[in-house]
Amino acid sequence: MMTIREHLKTNIHLAVPVMMSQLGQVMVGVADSMMVGRVGYLPLAGASLGNAIFYFFMTFGLGVSFAITPLVGFADGEGNKSEAGKVLKHGLVINTLLSIVLFGLIMIMVDYLGYFGQEQRVVEQAVPYLTVIGFSMIPFLVFQTFRQFSEGLSNTRVPMMVSVSANILNIILNYILIYGKFGAPALGLLGAGIATLISRIVMAIVMAVYILNTQKFKPYLSDFKWKGFDFKVAKDLLRIGVPAGFQFIFEIGAFGLAAIMMGWISAGTQAAHQIAINMASISYMAVSGLGAAAAIRVGNQLGKRDYRTMKRAALTLIAMGVTIMSFFALIFILFNHSLPLLYNDNEEVVQIAANLLIIAALFQLSDGVQVIALGAARGMKDVKIPMVITFVAYWVVALPMGYLLAFKLNYGANGMWYGLFVGLTIAAVLVLLRFIKLANKRIASVR
Repeated sequence: MMTIREHLKTNIHLAVPVMMSQLGQVMVGVADSMMVGRVGYLPLAGASLGNAIFYFFMTFGLGVSFAITPLVGFADGEGNKSEAGKVLKHGLVINTLLSIVLFGLIMIMVDYLGYFGQEQRVVEQAVPYLTVIGFSMIPFLVFQTFRQFSEGLSNTRVPMMVSVSANILNIILNYILIYGKFGAPALGLLGAGIATLISRIVMAIVMAVYILNTQKFKPYLSDFKWKGFDFKVAKDLLRIGVPAGFQFIFEIGAFGLAAIMMGWISAGTQAAHQIAINMASISYMAVSGLGAAAAIRVGNQLGKRDYRTMKRAALTLIAMGVTIMSFFALIFILFNHSLPLLYNDNEEVVQIAANLLIIAALFQLSDGVQVIALGAARGMKDVKIPMVITFVAYWVVALPMGYLLAFKLNYGANGMWYGLFVGLTIAAVLVLLRFIKLANKRIASVR
């Protein structure tokens, strides 16, 4: 039995690179919003609308790709290296086809942005931006495929370096294309979209070349051939990935719909929501790295049938997540008026965003617990019940409550965020209890 100290050391070794990699992903959106916000609050509101639609579809693809990690980790725990290579091959086929379908759905949505009750000036900003970042879905999911394979083998550092490097590239391209530097035209929000697309193409190419040409992965790639399709492997990927994708849709989709509802109030409110959600996404993606580590560790220990270590690994990761989120909550409270100024200096926008950051501080602990508990559940291949929990928490409780508070009881943007806070808390408690129950059942079965 590993000691708590040994668990923490292993968790940190696995999780920190994943956290940096996840932060690299979200910082693309943060950099876009900060730099676009300097152009004006209308482009920032356009980014909020465009990102609400894009992330709704992207997170489904993200969830499907996450199925690769526990399956690779389980196969590696059993010592079945060729099976891990099969998972990579079938994951690449599934994710590439899925990315094309999701891009097509985004293009359909582009034609209907004017029907979401948004200001016409905001829609005009969002349409070209969404079109460009929609295409980036394809290289993004290709990158995710190779990244999840690497992380499933506990190799988390290279994906981190690729993500961070791509983020630096994105910021440089943002500066050139948003503001029109070095002879380039000043494209505003569209420039941010083009920068994101280019950086994601580079990420996909670099990660694929690394996995397919690095010697230590060769033993796992003996069955990585372009011919032959094993429907059992594909079924296993979809059995875990599709419910996981819906988990993300139910959560991120709720925040996306909240962004659209903010536009019903005003463009300024929508811009403030984008600022606050950008800040909250930084902390979320940090602990989602711990969630990814939970999926890796739980899946690996499940393959070894060491259920006590499996449970303790997950619980120590949750304790780490609570600690990190407490720190972020403190930052949001202490600097709630200063942080929005990084995006925009409009007084109304800054004041609304400052209020929302206080509410964001309240739900940090719930957010941290639920994302790590969901990762642990994925590692146990338990995805259907957590999917139902997230649906009920966000779409049956959070959104109706938020709408009631925001529009019927006139609490405005604050009311919508109070509803999201309640939904997050319900999801956190129920998913955590579900994981503990299943882990205890496994432990009891070998006594």
